[in-house]
Amino acid sequence: MKFIAEINVMPLKALLDPQGKAVTTSMHNIGYKSVQNVRIGKHITLEIEADDEKHAHEKVDEACKKILSNPVMESYEFELKPM
Repeated sequence: MKFIAEINVMPLKALLDPQGKAVTTSMHNIGYKSVQNVRIGKHITLEIEADDEKHAHEKVDEACKKILSNPVMESYEFELKPM
């Protein structure tokens, strides 16, 4: 079976997000004073083939832990959809 994984990787809330801080400042500079606490992350879409949804979930989870995120600085979540 083939699945599509939609993965979101975000900096941990306890850590400073320099990109988010820069965007927040820029938003204020152009008049969007009500925008606060911007956080910048990554959105990854991939196709994966597995015997079933459980195995696809395990493979995507392992890829997130080993390659797609840095667990020291980032958290991730994902959704699997059958193709």
